[in-house]
Amino acid sequence: MQKILVVEDDFDIRELLQNFLQEAGYEVAVANDGAQAISIFSEKQFDLILLDVMLPKIDGFSVCELIRRKSQIPIIMLTALNGEKEQIRGLDLQVDDYITKPFSMPVLVRKIAAVLRRSNGQKGENQKICYQNLTLDLDGYTATIDGNSYELTQREFEVLRELLMHQGRVMTRQNLLNKLWQYDFYGDERVVDTHIKNLRKKLQIDFIQTIRGVGYKIDKEN
Repeated sequence: MQKILVVEDDFDIRELLQNFLQEAGYEVAVANDGAQAISIFSEKQFDLILLDVMLPKIDGFSVCELIRRKSQIPIIMLTALNGEKEQIRGLDLQVDDYITKPFSMPVLVRKIAAVLRRSNGQKGENQKICYQNLTLDLDGYTATIDGNSYELTQREFEVLRELLMHQGRVMTRQNLLNKLWQYDFYGDERVVDTHIKNLRKKLQIDFIQTIRGVGYKIDKEN
C-alpha cells in the first residue's frame, strides 16, 4: 500500500484529506506543522507528500527545501496562495504539482495517482481497460460506452475496475471490501450490492453477473 504524508495545520481539512485518501486505498500519516512534518519524514518512508504552504513553526516552502536536500519524493503543494510568485517559488523547489484551495477531492486523488505513476516511471498514454463497448479510463476515473462518457463515483469506479481486472473470477463481497476499503469495515456487506446496482443503472450494462450467495463476476471476453 502506498503511503502519503499529509501536512496541514487546519484540523478539518487534515481530517477530510486523511479520510478521503484512506478510502482511496492509501496509508496516511498526518502532521500539523512544519517541524512535525520533518520529524515524521525522517522516521518513515513515504511515496508522496501533500504539503500545505502556510504552516506553523516551519512554512511549507522551507519544509520542501529541507526535504529536497535529501530526497526527490513527489511533493504536491496545497495552498490558498494562488499568486504567480508563490507558484514559481514552489516550482523552483521542484514540487510535482501546485494545487490552490479550494480544490476538488476527486480531482486531487486523480492528480496524486498521476504523480505517483510518473514517479514510478509509468509514462505515456492513459491506462485503460476495454470490455465490449465499455472503456474504463484509469487516469480520468471515467467510463465511456459507445462514445458517451459517464462520471462514476470513486467507489463505483473502483468496484467496476476490480471486476474487469479479474475477468472470469468470482469476487466475493468480502474480497471487494478488503481490496477497496483496506481497513476494518464494520458496516453491512450489502454496501457492495448498492454499488453494483448503481453501476448497472447508470451505465445500462448487463455483463456484471450476480453469483447468488457469493458475489459478482464478469466473464472473460473472447
